[in-house]
Amino acid sequence: MEIGRFLGLGPANVLGTAGGRDALVKAYQAMLVLGHGRQGDLIMVSRVPWISYNWGPYGVGANVLWAPGDPAQGWAYSEDAIRDSVKFAGSKGRKIAGLVITNPDNPTGLTIAVEKQVSLAKAALEAGVAFVLFDWMYHYVTDESPMDLNSFLKFFTPEERKRIMFLDGITKSLGGSNVRNCHLIADEAVIKFITARASHTVMPSFFSLAVAMAAYEMGFAEAAKTIIEPTNASRVVLKKLLAESGMQHIIGKGYYAFIHVGDFIQTKGWTDTEPLGQYLAENHGVAVVPGAFFSPFGGEWIRFSYATPVERTEGAFRRLVEGLGSLKK
Repeated sequence: MEIGRFLGLGPANVLGTAGGRDALVKAYQAMLVLGHGRQGDLIMVSRVPWISYNWGPYGVGANVLWAPGDPAQGWAYSEDAIRDSVKFAGSKGRKIAGLVITNPDNPTGLTIAVEKQVSLAKAALEAGVAFVLFDWMYHYVTDESPMDLNSFLKFFTPEERKRIMFLDGITKSLGGSNVRNCHLIADEAVIKFITARASHTVMPSFFSLAVAMAAYEMGFAEAAKTIIEPTNASRVVLKKLLAESGMQHIIGKGYYAFIHVGDFIQTKGWTDTEPLGQYLAENHGVAVVPGAFFSPFGGEWIRFSYATPVERTEGAFRRLVEGLGSLKK
């Protein structure tokens, strides 16, 4: 990807990391130090965030703030919720060092339009949030065009660009989670700060960098085709199956669906979906991630991955429905 050729970005704005989690932790550190310069400030995430958003900040001396959100809208951010969160933080003597915007979202799969991502980021920056990080790790695995960094950056002023970061890589789009490669794009001051500390933390391996280079040289869309095409086909089928099931759900353009199963767990007297995950795996051969692992607000939900060929997705969903039905017998 030729980044920011006419926008002042180049190789000095790109950092290679050992996967997304490593990049996130490094970004959180930069947000704290280069933002308001205070330990203990907040990283704002969605109401039901990916686990690394929940745990990672605490390891570097930050705290986590869950933004207000409505499950009927997939706990999506709103501009008002961001402004209210800044005010709430201030009432507790805190500032917000960073906001994470994920598109498509993990764990819900929710997709955010380009214009909305821009509006949310600008609202955050204007309200005093130090940095906004866009996590685009899933953006190739959709049935739409992936995000285009060059056109996206044009929505922001040069000063605003100094305060936004972008996360992308190969672990999701190539199905290479165990390869552990990601890149972070940010202002040069951010990259220099992280690089100065990197020799004391995690360094990306040669193998992961070589895989990434090969994928980018081939053309990333072509390299990721074996993941993108079956996932897109499965999404079409799963949307139909979920609609027919009548279960409340969220399904966007990533490769997860978030499904509400509160009625089923209540029949067993379970307080959340953690025991359901074990039950489904042991008795029905289907693996899901309990929403309770992400936050209490996801306690009655499960994450269902459909990053597989259609026949596997159909089979897994059939076993899911059978397993849920057996709870009421």
